[in-house]
Amino acid sequence: MQLVETPTLLATGGDTDLPPFSPATIFTEINPVGLVSLLLLVAAAVYGYGVYRLRLRGDRWPVGRTVAFVAGGLGSIAAVTVTGIEAYDDTLLSVHMVQHMVLTMVGPIFLALGAPVTLALRTLHGTSRKTLLSVLHSRFVRVVTFPLVAFGIFIANPFVLYFTGLYRATLEHAWLHEFVHVHFIVTGCLFFWPLLGLDPLPNRWPYPARALLMVLSVPFHTVLGLTIMQSKTLLAGDYYPNLHLSWANPWDDQVTAGGILWAGGEIVSVVMLGVLVLQWIKQSEREARRIDRALDRAEAEEAARAATATKITNPPDVR
Repeated sequence: MQLVETPTLLATGGDTDLPPFSPATIFTEINPVGLVSLLLLVAAAVYGYGVYRLRLRGDRWPVGRTVAFVAGGLGSIAAVTVTGIEAYDDTLLSVHMVQHMVLTMVGPIFLALGAPVTLALRTLHGTSRKTLLSVLHSRFVRVVTFPLVAFGIFIANPFVLYFTGLYRATLEHAWLHEFVHVHFIVTGCLFFWPLLGLDPLPNRWPYPARALLMVLSVPFHTVLGLTIMQSKTLLAGDYYPNLHLSWANPWDDQVTAGGILWAGGEIVSVVMLGVLVLQWIKQSEREARRIDRALDRAEAEEAARAATATKITNPPDVR
């Protein structure tokens, strides 16, 4: 049997071994090995075990929260870290930017909607529950989850990444590349979890303040996206040109990446703003119903007191 060497794109056309990016390569270039993949599996197993424990003792847990956490949160993160998106995220800036948006904004929103902290508090007992509560009420957590602090980290993070030498370093060092993925997720969670307010985190702001903070985040995505689109220098310097991709132009790809960041940031922000408004309306309706019930009770008690007073004042005639 004669072994035939398959020529790579690098040998035939000066490219890397990866074929031109297309929707099909998202499904054909899957690599489930990595730090994020391991964390996803652990998170899904722990969350599922928590739901199982609640059901064993007869308690209910909303199916929507499980779907949001597992399918929406962990699923969206997996979609950009174990598929062809991950394979091309250090080859095309535009693909990396899609990954950036999902890890920073889409995934954390769905994770927050799954209310994992609430699930943990309902599942854990004794020392474990006390430990979690002490962490939630620690000074460090109070500081990093304070909306203005989380907002500052969320906004500054991409500017520091893309306009310093850090971004190129993430492309050249696999461990740093993986670390930045985790950092994206953590940064998004710090920003969105206090805003959604489903979990009992400290520093819960009223809905008008949360909506205002979400509105204020929109211009920063616009500025960052336009800056990348109009930049006269390539992000990561000569890294992308040195890949010698015959099927991609680094300059055009950078313009596309900036557009993705700009449009994606605005779309997610508007959707998030809509979610906050809906939560605000539901809270107002619950508060109105609570007030109505309190008024009904007060009226019933007043009527009962009036009836009692009438009986005392006008006792029945026993003759």
